[in-house]
Amino acid sequence: MRKRRKQKVKFRVRPKHLFCGLTFFCLLLLYVSYRYSDNLLPFKTSVGNLITPMQNGINMIGTYLTGQLELFESKKALQEENEKLKAQIESLKSQNSVLVSNSKELAELQELYEVGKKYSDYPMIAASVISRDTNGYYSSFVVNKGAADGICKDMNVIASNGLVGIVTEVGKNYCRIRAIIDDMSYVSGMFLKTSDTCDVRGDLELLDDGYIRVEGISLSAQIEENYEIVTSYISDKYLPGILIGYVSNIEIDASNMARTAYLLPVVDFEHIENVLIITQLKERIGSDSE
Repeated sequence: MRKRRKQKVKFRVRPKHLFCGLTFFCLLLLYVSYRYSDNLLPFKTSVGNLITPMQNGINMIGTYLTGQLELFESKKALQEENEKLKAQIESLKSQNSVLVSNSKELAELQELYEVGKKYSDYPMIAASVISRDTNGYYSSFVVNKGAADGICKDMNVIASNGLVGIVTEVGKNYCRIRAIIDDMSYVSGMFLKTSDTCDVRGDLELLDDGYIRVEGISLSAQIEENYEIVTSYISDKYLPGILIGYVSNIEIDASNMARTAYLLPVVDFEHIENVLIITQLKERIGSDSE
């Protein structure tokens, strides 16, 4: 017969018994510490000397961990604040762009208003550029006003205190304008101070230096540098008295029968956004001469 294996007796302590025992032990230690405090003083000192460095170390570790936690929370808060500030900056940039654009548009409209007052004898309508040719200048461009707004071919166009060009093509809601700087452009002009006539011709190559060409100036004309040139009364399409620009570089041409010059336009033909179209044709003010 097989021998029965001896089963090990497991010793288990119930939690309530353990709790009672630990409580009794703690009370006993309190009693002994109070009753024999003088006798236990060397022991307390030794234990204090052992525990104090440990407490200091634990305190240092706790302080370090607390500081790191506060640093992490502070860094996280700063990152969140930084993101908020970035969003605010982007919002302010957007608002500033709108304000700059509105300010620029307002300045242009005020400029057009001043031009309109200068030529208040003529009825006119404002228009905005919607497309242009790709040569770097506004030599030919399209605006957002057309036949539906009363626009007709050959109406004069002004901006920036002077002549821009003339309407050459009209659609229902748009029209094309040929500027005086275009190579195909010709304007009969005159010197405002002396009434001597001249021919103002577009020249895109010359415009790279900021000028267009003036021809047919009489040798007897008493003119000087920086004299104003305006549209003449003998022009067949352009209304009289509209400022074109200022003359410079006056010299006798190759034929020795007339003089030529350069003209500095008053209009900036690189930056046109809004114009005024005079809605009255030259024929309607009674000028029949060429």
